[in-house]
Amino acid sequence: MQSGKLQPSDWLIPLSTVALLAIGVVMVHSASTVLSAEHYGDPYYFFKRQVMWALLGLTLMVLVSRLDYRIFERHARLIMTLCLIFLALVLVPHIGQVRGGSRAWLGIGTFGIQPSEFAKFGLIIFFSWLLSRAPDRMLSFRRGLAPALLLMAVVIGLIMLEPDLGQSAVIAGATMIMVFVAGARARHLLALAGAGAAAFAALVAVAPYRLERVVSFLDPWKYPKTSGYHIIMSLLALGRGGLIGVGLFGSTQKHLYLPEPQTDFIFAILTEELGLLGATATIALFAVLLWRGMRAAMRAPDRFGAYLAAGLTGVIAVQVLINVGVVTGALPVTGITLPFLSYGGSSLTLMLTAVGILMSVSRQAHY
Repeated sequence: MQSGKLQPSDWLIPLSTVALLAIGVVMVHSASTVLSAEHYGDPYYFFKRQVMWALLGLTLMVLVSRLDYRIFERHARLIMTLCLIFLALVLVPHIGQVRGGSRAWLGIGTFGIQPSEFAKFGLIIFFSWLLSRAPDRMLSFRRGLAPALLLMAVVIGLIMLEPDLGQSAVIAGATMIMVFVAGARARHLLALAGAGAAAFAALVAVAPYRLERVVSFLDPWKYPKTSGYHIIMSLLALGRGGLIGVGLFGSTQKHLYLPEPQTDFIFAILTEELGLLGATATIALFAVLLWRGMRAAMRAPDRFGAYLAAGLTGVIAVQVLINVGVVTGALPVTGITLPFLSYGGSSLTLMLTAVGILMSVSRQAHY
């Protein structure tokens, strides 16, 4: 199943990505000026670092887009093995760094990487390789679905030891999308959805802080100074934005009211400053990227490319859904960044690299 000759990359994929990235860089600067000045004595602290990561990510995006995506197929097992090793290393005391209550980082000083971010994409690559080798096996739970889900469970188990429920939810969601695309039976998917819901309930029940988040999500105003604080501050930001917003750099909530406004809750600051129109335009850009990503998957020249593009697009879709759901109070609070907009090195560079892979698949798609 070869494509004959290479096509130009689907121009809507990089265009929507760069537009989102530009919005993100501006919003990181706006959302973080007060926090940067307060904690680092430099209002440009987060902005300068975000620009650096954005430039690195764009470089990787362009370079990867010029590669044949099948290089990842040839090294899928090695990539997955390295991801598992790093996930294990991060749990070792004096090796893994604790930030925000989770032992989820490897690095020195302020420089660090999140192995869970790499594992998220490593698992997509490995699953694409696995599913493309014997696609008919997905019709059998024991021979096809069970081994794939066992690996997913190992990865999620290691991430939950950090702990990081948000990344685990993204991995589970993206994996289910891939399994669906690969042709798994509907009854198997429904059973897995039920099992996943039960596992989520168990994880919430055994961790008091997670239970608090769920309870406060149902009625945040009952816990205004504790577990409901984040949601209330986010909803206030959304309400202040109105139709056209209070204006760029005019946010009140970023003045140390809304914790970490440049990361998990950047969409709340964006809506406060740019209003419903700005938020809608941002969601529309995500919709364009997801549409073209799935289009590349459907027109890929081989199964590996199809599963890879679907999985990478699924990661972006699930992450956007969870982040916006949390910010708008539709989902319990969990630490998930908004792709291309939130501050962060590992997340941003890997997301842009993933877009480069989508561009590589689209270059060889059947049109």
